[in-house]
Amino acid sequence: MPVKCGIVGLPGAGKSVLFNAMTKGDAASGNFLFCTTSATTGTVSVPDARLGKLAEIAKPQKIIHATQEFVDIPGLVRGSSKGEGLGNSFLADVRDMNSIVQVVRCFENPDVPHVEATLDSVRDLGIIDVELVIKDMEVVEKSLERHQKTARSGNKESQAMVSTLEKILAALNEGKWASSVELDAQEQFSLKSYCLLTQKPMLLVGNIDERDIPNPTGNPHYAALEAAAAERGVPLMPICARLEADLAVMEPDEQAVFMEEAGLTEPGLTRFIRASFALLNLQTFFTAGPKEVRAWTIPIGATAPQAAGAIHSDFERGFIRARVISFDDYVAFKGENGAKEAGKQRQEGKGYVVKDSDVIEFLFNV
Repeated sequence: MPVKCGIVGLPGAGKSVLFNAMTKGDAASGNFLFCTTSATTGTVSVPDARLGKLAEIAKPQKIIHATQEFVDIPGLVRGSSKGEGLGNSFLADVRDMNSIVQVVRCFENPDVPHVEATLDSVRDLGIIDVELVIKDMEVVEKSLERHQKTARSGNKESQAMVSTLEKILAALNEGKWASSVELDAQEQFSLKSYCLLTQKPMLLVGNIDERDIPNPTGNPHYAALEAAAAERGVPLMPICARLEADLAVMEPDEQAVFMEEAGLTEPGLTRFIRASFALLNLQTFFTAGPKEVRAWTIPIGATAPQAAGAIHSDFERGFIRARVISFDDYVAFKGENGAKEAGKQRQEGKGYVVKDSDVIEFLFNV
């Protein structure tokens, strides 16, 4: 199942412009409020320079990147948790996401009206925070009431859930995210089915003007957002969505010149996709051969059979062993044969925990 990252923000923040630049899509965007009225999904390749290095050695017919789904979610407004604007539709869409990117407007433009009439990046961040917190409170309060009743009759599972939910509710009542609460492994597992909005990993994106690219913190709206992000412990990155939209439709030579003039060493979209992927607690392993060089994504801590299952369920079911070469050794010894001759290829069994960048060949029998 693909991982999904929801892009949220107030109307006019630039999230649809960013989404279209990434996906080369046509989600509605414009200089008016609520130009996006339904969720739009697009799939993007995750940039990974390691694939190019593997391909130089393996000389495959094709290179396949890991992918990530992004969902452009209708604009949130104050009161969305109570049904204002596209309220409950928006929040239902967010609940299905694995992670959240919040685009916060940090640019002045009289031609793009602000839903709150004035520009204030920290206030805008707070509006979305409040709406997500309120919606989670509704979910937690209902569940807590139900478990309190069964806990009084001696149900051990409900007694444990009451303790966990009370911790979460206390944090939400203080305006904090559920993710700020320290939970043990069992508590985390018990909350998984709730899909709490404020338990999802988040990346903040400050949408700045092109002139602010060389020094984003020179923009007072971005500087204020940076301080707020640090206080919340949430990663933040600057991007100029309108510039990225222009870059996305340029030929490579024209793009290189344009980027140099704008003071960019690589497209902001490349940094953005990598940063959003990093939220998901995933890692990458590779398969390399004459047909294809491919990146596969698995949870950090996955075993060799689980990694095999990412390719095909038969690989996991009939797993025998894995032939593993580290990425560095694969490159240093010019491929599988060189690594094998140097004693750098390992035979790993079912208990092996895959490491990021491993180059793996699976042996299986079904």
